[in-house]
Amino acid sequence: MLLVDNPPRMHWQQRMLEFDFNFYQVDEHTPYWCEDRHYRFTTEQIDEIDKATECVHELCLQAVEYVIENDLLDLFQIPQSAHHFVKSSWNNKEQYLYGRMDFSWNGIHPPKLLEYNADTPTSLFECSVIQWDWLKQHVDRGDLPNNADQFNLVDELLIDRFRLIKEDKNLRSNLLHFAACTESEEDLRTIEYLSDCAIDVGFDVHIMDIEAIELSYEHTFVDDQGRRIVNMFKLYPWEFMLREEFGAYLEEADVMWLEPAWKSILSNKALLPILWKLFPDCPYLLPAYFDTDQEARLMESKVKKPIFSREGSNIEIWKNGIQLEKSDGPYGEEGFIVQEYSPLANLGCGSTVIGSWLIGKVAGGMSVRESSTLITEDTALFVPHIIHG
Repeated sequence: MLLVDNPPRMHWQQRMLEFDFNFYQVDEHTPYWCEDRHYRFTTEQIDEIDKATECVHELCLQAVEYVIENDLLDLFQIPQSAHHFVKSSWNNKEQYLYGRMDFSWNGIHPPKLLEYNADTPTSLFECSVIQWDWLKQHVDRGDLPNNADQFNLVDELLIDRFRLIKEDKNLRSNLLHFAACTESEEDLRTIEYLSDCAIDVGFDVHIMDIEAIELSYEHTFVDDQGRRIVNMFKLYPWEFMLREEFGAYLEEADVMWLEPAWKSILSNKALLPILWKLFPDCPYLLPAYFDTDQEARLMESKVKKPIFSREGSNIEIWKNGIQLEKSDGPYGEEGFIVQEYSPLANLGCGSTVIGSWLIGKVAGGMSVRESSTLITEDTALFVPHIIHG
């Protein structure tokens, strides 16, 4: 695992705009996309992250089964009124699309799972399209070796996954809605990209703002053109949906949701202590407990995370009983878990998190994010990678 400088492409900002990647900068002074360096991995290292990702995903599915069978949804702060809805989505084997695991990894020791963004992960478009275009242009210019590759099958796997969903015998309409908070350029570009993949397999698609969904008198959901919503991909967290006013009608409305309701378990930090309880010998997991557990109080080097935390909010990092860092945010009332502190690799430009993408059960892409702090937040730099050697 090496950090290597490379020359920026001529007019690379214009190239970003050609792909509607308008958020390549956080603001005028803060970049989001990194153009002047990349991470270099060997084939063996990529095989390791691939193996770790698919192994942990399989354990996660077993953990969901355990939670459902043992009626542990209260630990995940899922409202009692939604328990039947969540359980049914799992028992009915409702289809799912994608997710991203975040690992602490230095390219040498086994990757360690930090969390599983299994419901609404973003940075998918830049992982799949933008960094692949970056690779191809640099190879064509001779800046990178001709045999340089990238862990990036996201586009092909997404199309295959949408094809599988389209062929599901329970699918009742060819129209697939995509909804997000469209004021966010990142969220909008994510669902635009996903909808393009769905179109490739023959879906009719409609993109809309999540706020435009309405509840009909028949307790079905309708779009901004008055059409009933039967199939919807929503880039909106289940923990929000289950608590909002229309959440009482989610089961009655009879929608094929992507992601399905059982992802409210998989995307929740309460999954981490469940995984550790069930699979303590897995080399890719870190010890984790609910903060009310005795073991949590005895840990001196740990990361304290709210069950619903997103984008690095309300995180505390402790080492040898001393607090190293703390972030603000709106989470915490729902409770906390603690996880053993696994320092992030730092090759000189920031703390590095490896994001490993799953499409269905298949690991097929990787993101590398750098942060100037120990806590990776949503403004962390996206740095492309290559495979060589």
